[in-house]
Amino acid sequence: MITLNHQPEEVSNMASLLELAFPEIEYPESDGQPIGETDFHFTTIILLIQALRDYFADHPQVYIAGDLMFYYEQGNPHAVKAPDVLVVKGVPKHKRRVYKLWEEQTVPCTIFEITSKQTGSADLTTKYQLYERLGVKEYFLFDPLAEYLQPRLQGFTLVQGRYQALLLSLEGELMSRELGLILRPQGDLLRLVDFYTGQMLAISKEYARRLEVAEQRAITAETKIIELQQELDKLRGKKG
Repeated sequence: MITLNHQPEEVSNMASLLELAFPEIEYPESDGQPIGETDFHFTTIILLIQALRDYFADHPQVYIAGDLMFYYEQGNPHAVKAPDVLVVKGVPKHKRRVYKLWEEQTVPCTIFEITSKQTGSADLTTKYQLYERLGVKEYFLFDPLAEYLQPRLQGFTLVQGRYQALLLSLEGELMSRELGLILRPQGDLLRLVDFYTGQMLAISKEYARRLEVAEQRAITAETKIIELQQELDKLRGKKG
């Protein structure tokens, strides 16, 4: 058996020759999968993208996308992932059909995967290994319903080519040094906080109102529980 040991430059050149020889090679723009498995996942992804794009709106060399086909090997359309959210620093933020690593020459600095029943296993194994190998500096996982990840927010940072787990704060938050943001679970959403100002990044008014209503209901429920407990204490006191 003959073993071929090619250097990375040789592999890239071979891929280029392959594309010239077979120009019909296509890189599909969709994997046929929905953006989010449930409304909870879809909403988390959409609001995360919106918040990040607003935050980096004045940075022309920061590109943010969601569910975009990310091809990482030239000439191999099967070498692809579609991260829920990816952030790339150092490339123009114009719209793209797909992201080809060999054309952009820049690896995403941060990737988010919103874990679901369908993706839970791959998020912690094959995707983790791939993003580590490619040199993605930060990798975050979030489970909106806390069904498949414990803890439901997890993060990894690249140290000398290997991922190391980030430690959650006492409040259950993580810090993204690449983005300058704090990641804060709030209900079934992943909210972003500006590390330098302490301000939570805005989301759409509709979801902001929903969060306010949910928080008010929680406060009201807690108040009722306290009142009931006080009534029970009084009744017990009378019986005593």
